[in-house]
Amino acid sequence: MIKFFRNFRLILMTENNSSDLKDPSISPKRRVMKYLLYAIGEIILVVIGILIALQINNNNDLRKERVKELHYLENIKQDLIFNNQELDRYIAIRNKCIEFATSLIEHFEGKPITDYNAFNAMGVEIYSWQKFHQNDNTFQELLNSGNLSLITNDSIKSMLQNLEALYKIMKSEEEHFRFDTETLIYEPLYRLMDLDQLVNNYVYNVSDGQEGENIELNADYFKDYLKEIKLKNGFAMTVLEFGVLNSQLEEMKQMSEKLIEIIDEEMEKK
Repeated sequence: MIKFFRNFRLILMTENNSSDLKDPSISPKRRVMKYLLYAIGEIILVVIGILIALQINNNNDLRKERVKELHYLENIKQDLIFNNQELDRYIAIRNKCIEFATSLIEHFEGKPITDYNAFNAMGVEIYSWQKFHQNDNTFQELLNSGNLSLITNDSIKSMLQNLEALYKIMKSEEEHFRFDTETLIYEPLYRLMDLDQLVNNYVYNVSDGQEGENIELNADYFKDYLKEIKLKNGFAMTVLEFGVLNSQLEEMKQMSEKLIEIIDEEMEKK
């Protein structure tokens, strides 16, 4: 477009110059004014060309940044989907542990044990609890690289930060429970019981006899165990704190599902 105008001006200037030279009525001052106008026009064309080039470069940069943003958003979405699957798994496991702890407390309070293998299995499921670790690699990469600004949707950035804050709160609660299990469950358990027999019995039963050892457990084996108030308190704290932890995991899941919806909407703006 600029080349067209420049060529058009060149033709006009050539024609005008030729006519000016042949026309003695045109004064030198007028000729100078015309040349100045042509020079100003040339400058304007150059400026317009520069502005258009800058705009094109800017648009190209924006397109490149948008491609990067969409790539990050897709990775964040996949992290959230994986996390939600893990959240469901941990919530189910901890709900089961709450049921087990409640049943164990009933036996501490006098309910007869009819199946010592099942009684042992409930305890082992609680002893072997695990911490939840979310997969937030993409978010951490954005933070560490200083690229969080690539995410242009403020709602997405805000929810990512809120999710990270909630995760830290949940980890603090996990540390509280870890302290309780070490003090109330592991310490008396290690002192009173032969863990090798407990674990071998558990593994044998959950593997249908393929692993572990068929160790027979009985009332005498758990006699001191059922008198240990620390263990009972530990199971009571399991009910309480796993309930709190699961409510936090549920909140994280709801926040993640909402965040996935917003990311999908943002990615549709391609």
